[in-house]
Amino acid sequence: MDNTTNVSTLTNIKEILARLGGVFPMDEEAVLEQRPLPPVLPDGTKFVSIERSGISAYTATGRIKALQSTGLLKEYFIKAAFGEHGRIMLNGEAVSSQMIYDLLPDFIPRPFGFGAYKQTPTAYFYLSEFVDMDVTTPPDPSEWTKRLANMHKQSRSPTGKFGFPVTTCDGKTAHTVDWEESWTDFYRKLLLGVCRLDIEANGSWPELELATKHVANVIIPRLLGNLKTAEGKQIKPCIIHGDLWEGNMGISRKTNKSLLFDAGSYFAHNEMELGHWRCEFSSVFRDSRYIQHYKQHYPPAEPAEEFDDRNRLYSLKGAINYSVGHPNSSLRKTAYNNMLYLIEKYAPLDGLDRYDSSIDPSITGACIVPHLAEGLI
Repeated sequence: MDNTTNVSTLTNIKEILARLGGVFPMDEEAVLEQRPLPPVLPDGTKFVSIERSGISAYTATGRIKALQSTGLLKEYFIKAAFGEHGRIMLNGEAVSSQMIYDLLPDFIPRPFGFGAYKQTPTAYFYLSEFVDMDVTTPPDPSEWTKRLANMHKQSRSPTGKFGFPVTTCDGKTAHTVDWEESWTDFYRKLLLGVCRLDIEANGSWPELELATKHVANVIIPRLLGNLKTAEGKQIKPCIIHGDLWEGNMGISRKTNKSLLFDAGSYFAHNEMELGHWRCEFSSVFRDSRYIQHYKQHYPPAEPAEEFDDRNRLYSLKGAINYSVGHPNSSLRKTAYNNMLYLIEKYAPLDGLDRYDSSIDPSITGACIVPHLAEGLI
């Protein structure tokens, strides 16, 4: 079942799948002999078949049917990725998924393992439970946001700080997740990290770069420097999914419960999770009911009246990150326009354009074709 031959020098998943004629790149020996996350696969497990399943821009995704020694037929979901970036991405997903699973085992498919292929040393895999899910029906706003808020509320940072123990990714972009005591410092570094990658991907834009610097040095401290919970306590670091839009969640056909997948987590202010919902690639969660229900389950931080401005600030990371992965995307302009809004409101600066409400998707409702439909997730 080994289909990894002659792809060791490639990293682009489309090139790899084209070279393999669309067949899933599989290394059965490596997967069965993995050093997995608990719980391990039962001894005597034999893989019966592997077929491609799902869509991804940066990984090959597949569905495995496996026969256990007891005669029970089980199904698993597998991702394969290539190169150092593939290792970072899948290791980050494995650690993220395990943390979420340990917290809420019915909210994410059970993770089984991460490892390297033997036949192709530059290839890596992530193995999890296969869950048959509906990924087209919008989730019930109350049920979905209650489960998400519970994940945020119940989580505890292992260091008490903001960050994550391993590097995780949003799409193909690696997060800056070094541990920080201060949420202000963490978010500044996270945003500046993705903005640097955006310049590499899309070229210099002096006005955007000036606005970014002002947001990092002035707006972020102003909006995030004195956050308190509704009870007047310091905000706590919460585990977040890290790339949560409707393309990374579904509804289990067996339990009818919502669940998430493709996690690239870090410990953050819980409201950071909702920043993606403002972006043009997120059409379902742009519906105001999702934010409204979430706030019922997890009240906004104080000052509560600045919640929407914080959401706009948090959306910058998602928009710029999308711009990195999709050069020439309109989301780069959206991010700049959102920076202008915040700068004009909190700390005006000469040398910049004026905020334009006519191109603000939160007002116009403009969306782009979701990258799941493009095969770009």
